[in-house]
Amino acid sequence: MGTAAAARTVTDESGRHLSVPEDPRRVVSFAPSITEIIFVLGRQDRLKGVSRFSDYPPEAGQLPSVGSYIHLDVERIVASEPDLCFATKDGNPKDVVSRLAALQIPVYVVDPRNLEGVMETMLRMGDVLDAAPKAKAVVEEMRSRIDRVKALVAKAPSRPRVFFQIEISPIVSVGEQTFVNELIEMAGGTNLAKGPAPYPRFSREQVLALAPDVILVTSMARGGRFEQVREEWARWPSIPAVRHNRILMVDSNLFDRPGPRLVIALEILARLIHPELFVPDPLEKKK
Repeated sequence: MGTAAAARTVTDESGRHLSVPEDPRRVVSFAPSITEIIFVLGRQDRLKGVSRFSDYPPEAGQLPSVGSYIHLDVERIVASEPDLCFATKDGNPKDVVSRLAALQIPVYVVDPRNLEGVMETMLRMGDVLDAAPKAKAVVEEMRSRIDRVKALVAKAPSRPRVFFQIEISPIVSVGEQTFVNELIEMAGGTNLAKGPAPYPRFSREQVLALAPDVILVTSMARGGRFEQVREEWARWPSIPAVRHNRILMVDSNLFDRPGPRLVIALEILARLIHPELFVPDPLEKKK
């Protein structure tokens, strides 16, 4: 392997101090969101392994898998000879991080909790991966796009009532401690499921009583299942969302992954919640 690479001590987002290479060359990602960040930073050539479902951009799907988000394969990780791994505090098993640390394989843990946290994570990863200028440029563009959405929806006279459905049976939505709740509010909507439970369950009667103006269903309910959901809600014309044909489908990967595409999710939400503000579309002027 040649002479040992120069190292430095950093503090990750879980508060752990660890020694990492000055310029990591063999990197493994433990989550699809982390994989997306590494690609957007232009460091994909260093990726030697990714978690299952790392499918964006498409080239990520061609990389060796080291197991799923929750069930990581330590043997595969070690076999990839990484000089740095990236994990998430919320999801990846702690024992895997500990086992790799015992093998002198550094694991940098990220822990973004909101959109601002995602951008901070990108800046931190950019620093660790010797890609700070690229990270700064990407984050600056994200902030600019976020500001454009905020300025636009500030002109809206109302905040439509949104029910965001992520499961069909039982009906499950999103509460306060989720990225989707933040995106709904930032896009000028009111999240009808807002509350302390991150993923609250609802009966059909409860949703009818909430009378949402917009019902958004994620693509976890793919194909025919989405049509089934739309048909089931269509039986209840008392709901404004049904009367105004505003039962809509969105891509779950855009909303589930705390990565650079969250800004796209925000722009999509703004268009769906406030279509009246997008004729002509002001967000198409500059991307």
